[in-house]
Amino acid sequence: MKRIGILTSGGDCQGLNAAIRGVAKALYVEFGDDVEIYGILDGYRGLIEGDYRLMHQEDFSGILTLGGTILGTSRQPFKLMRVADDKNGDKVEAMKANYKKMKLDCLVILGGNGTHKTAHLLSQEGLNVVTLPKTIDNDLWGTEMTFGFYSALELATQVIDCIHTTATSHGRVFIVEIMGHKVGWLPLYAGVAGGADIILLPEIPYKLDNIVKMLEQRDKKGKRFSILAVAEGAISAEEAQMSKKEFKKARAELTDPAISYKIARELGKEMDREIRVVVPGHFQRGGGPCSYDRAFATRLGTAAARLIADRNYGNMVALRNEEIVPVPLSDVAGKLKTVPLDCSMIRSARNIGISFGD
Repeated sequence: MKRIGILTSGGDCQGLNAAIRGVAKALYVEFGDDVEIYGILDGYRGLIEGDYRLMHQEDFSGILTLGGTILGTSRQPFKLMRVADDKNGDKVEAMKANYKKMKLDCLVILGGNGTHKTAHLLSQEGLNVVTLPKTIDNDLWGTEMTFGFYSALELATQVIDCIHTTATSHGRVFIVEIMGHKVGWLPLYAGVAGGADIILLPEIPYKLDNIVKMLEQRDKKGKRFSILAVAEGAISAEEAQMSKKEFKKARAELTDPAISYKIARELGKEMDREIRVVVPGHFQRGGGPCSYDRAFATRLGTAAARLIADRNYGNMVALRNEEIVPVPLSDVAGKLKTVPLDCSMIRSARNIGISFGD
């Protein structure tokens, strides 16, 4: 009897249930009645505290189009995994103990960067682990795409699309803040797809003067409105020169509710224009997965089941050259896939006149 555990960790996103379904259905086809699947609830918290339940085949029906995760999720910071607390003691030892208590042959983990750090740690501790790349940020090293990205892109682009009409009607400058704390794949693609005039990314420090010049140029051309797609982690050229400690201090002292409000406030001092801010926030994580993510997450799920059948543990299933392949967790954990400054999308954006404020 094969005994498989599944958990989803970190921020939720579209496609998690499609991926869970893909893993489960492929395992049932491969092993028939000789497999038991245990759903571990609320991510690593469930593994630490022993909160899990035996799943049945009907649990995986009707969830392909369902957003969120049927298993629940939570954030358990990697830097605290080795820090004992009064409730759970040594978290890593607790996870290992519950893995053994469930008599698991493999643990399937769906998550992003922090999740993969812990997954790699558990693999190093001797647990059989297979992972799937989940994040709307598409910033996970080792894979060309993560599921959740295209669904979030559709929503972020829709927000910018809707802003166009009201921006045009009132002749305003709109700043739309798109999720992307450390990398800018989502605001880059959404900005291009939504027809933004300025895109600000964490990878490209901006200068306020350059943003002002761009807006003034549009005014002179008779453009009634302008739209900025701003990553939540966008940084100024001045901030880019700070040390990590100085930058953290500066952001901690920020009185504005988000970086977009700071930019709006600073632009307001330089220009006589109506400026509005839109922060869709977790709206971008919500709803059901788009058709691409449904199909992609299913491909990843079935590939994970194949790794389990082959006992090929310690890997993440990844997209490379349109094929789903295993990538060692040691190659993935702790690495960010940032936007290359010379990538084709940035070149295309510049070629149609989009400014990055640099």
